[in-house]
Amino acid sequence: MNPVLAQITRGPIVESSHRGAYVVSNAEGYVLAKAGDVDRPVYPRSAIKAFQCLPVIESGAAEHFGLNDEEIALCCSSHIGEPEHVRVAAAILEKCGAGESQYECGVHWPERADDRATLIKAGETPRSIHNNCSGKHAGMIAMAIHLGIDPAGYTSLTHPVQRKIARLYGAICGVDLATAPVAVDGCSAPTWAMPLRNLAQGFARLSLPSNMAGQRIITAVRQHPFMVAGTGRFDTKIMQAVPRLFIKFGAEGVFCGCIPHAQLGFALKIDDGAIRGAEVAVAKLLAGLEVWTAEEKDRLLEFTRVKMKNWMKKEVGAAEAAF
Repeated sequence: MNPVLAQITRGPIVESSHRGAYVVSNAEGYVLAKAGDVDRPVYPRSAIKAFQCLPVIESGAAEHFGLNDEEIALCCSSHIGEPEHVRVAAAILEKCGAGESQYECGVHWPERADDRATLIKAGETPRSIHNNCSGKHAGMIAMAIHLGIDPAGYTSLTHPVQRKIARLYGAICGVDLATAPVAVDGCSAPTWAMPLRNLAQGFARLSLPSNMAGQRIITAVRQHPFMVAGTGRFDTKIMQAVPRLFIKFGAEGVFCGCIPHAQLGFALKIDDGAIRGAEVAVAKLLAGLEVWTAEEKDRLLEFTRVKMKNWMKKEVGAAEAAF
């Protein structure tokens, strides 16, 4: 059984607990810290969008279409459909001569109530470009067009776009994805499962100075953390607080990322998928590593405990790391 990594308190007692596992590794696979079962395959979901963006860079598509850092960051994002996110996704499509009708990610409303209200007042309905994965999908479409491949069906496991992603993703993490569990993600793209150990090593390799595509992605994301998530979102806030950090959330309680200046990668999964548990736990994991300045460590520690308030705005408890 994995250890408790986070707990929810209400008043004087622990009301609920969240178990999970984590690992920190260098590019050679040397493990600096770990807890729980780090060898069980898990679906990292959106936490590995940087790996899905790698072939957009390595294929030459990003350079050919002149994608800027803001646009590269959106290719790695799980945004919340704010107007700026939509603007940048539309710019990627325009640069590669594609249209919204080519999206295969599905439609959902923007996350913020204000943005939903704006659409409603304008008599509009949400479109695929509002989908939180529209940046990633725009990158996939751009890659297909650049390579002279028909983008239709680009989310299929057998499409050349997904084959290129699988090749690079598997190689950087040291896993043969031909034999790995694979399923369909929420945005219809394939999602492959692998151990946390391999994910952490893959992100450490992404951070190496010799990985030019990785350096391009890391630079873009750290320059534009808003594009990776959005207003009030954990990924954006923690990277704004600690700019030397590269981190990405994945559905069902996953966090992956790297610390480029230390060339370390990390991966964490909360067993029950609770995001509130994953956020405070990954902040505590990062704060405990001796790779930060005192100021950076203090900023990270601020994310290890989140006050819980009721509808009257009274503090009634907290979500906090428990290891």
